[in-house]
Amino acid sequence: MTAAATLLGSAAYAAGELNLYSSRHYDTDERLYSDFEEMTGITINRIEGKADELIARMEAEGVNSPADILLTVDTSRLERAKAAGVLQSVDSAVLEARIPGYLQDDDNQWFGFSQRARIIFYDKADVAEPPMSYVALADPKYKGQVCHRSSTNVYSQTLLSAIIENHGEEAAKDWAAGFVENFAREPQGGDTDQLRGLVSGECDISISNTYYFARALRKDVSGLGDDDMGNIGWIFPSQDAEGAHMNLSGGGIAANAPNLENAVKFMEYLASDQAQQYFSAGNDEYPAVPGVGLSASVAALGMFKPDDVDLSAVAKNVPVAQKIFNEAGWK
Repeated sequence: MTAAATLLGSAAYAAGELNLYSSRHYDTDERLYSDFEEMTGITINRIEGKADELIARMEAEGVNSPADILLTVDTSRLERAKAAGVLQSVDSAVLEARIPGYLQDDDNQWFGFSQRARIIFYDKADVAEPPMSYVALADPKYKGQVCHRSSTNVYSQTLLSAIIENHGEEAAKDWAAGFVENFAREPQGGDTDQLRGLVSGECDISISNTYYFARALRKDVSGLGDDDMGNIGWIFPSQDAEGAHMNLSGGGIAANAPNLENAVKFMEYLASDQAQQYFSAGNDEYPAVPGVGLSASVAALGMFKPDDVDLSAVAKNVPVAQKIFNEAGWK
């Protein structure tokens, strides 16, 4: 019997359906859904969209919402859903045992199922001494060399929120101001565009989530050919301090879930070895469950110390982080 089947226990070949609201936009997730349907007999009905739109929809639908589960990316969005009152606490010994405490909500309203490390990438030909920490990215010696995304992006907001949690608000203000001084160009594009900036020569240093780079190691990505990838080095930051910042993908059960039992089964399935391995193999992510093996593309990045800061606390810093960005002139 597979690990997923063991976790689901009596759920095998159950009848019914599951209404999934998801802002995960990865085609590779199809395997997650089809395996669960085959294993349980439960039909997954999907509604996909941007996270904020789905949360607003669940609020508007109220007690009549058909949503059973919300899946999304980034802790701040999961906390936003909790604050909006569209999630409920989950009583699951499986989730409690499988998902580390710092990757779940204190009230069990959301759980992380996969992670990405947000790390430093650099042009090996142009940068002899790359920054070894997030704090070092604000060092004046990197003036005019660094690229990053907009301050309105959740990855940017959560990184600064973690810096606030780990180093304090005043240090975070200094960091943001110094980082802006080091911009090679105005903030723009997605994570893959930050890597392409290294290839084009617009930047010498950038930040990206690991799965964008690992994906380019595994398959063709426009603007990131084999020769280009060979010129890019990477640093897992702050290894002698808090560790590398981890960005979370996770979900929670809707407050008015009409198919509550099936929703719990699906959440427990996402914590199974089978599903956890597929997060890595299918989308180049790090599993949330300790001890689950990594795909070759992810393992190629090497071992590192992750930041195990409480992500619930980090998410609560987002409003302060956005204020700091605005004051620093980070567009």
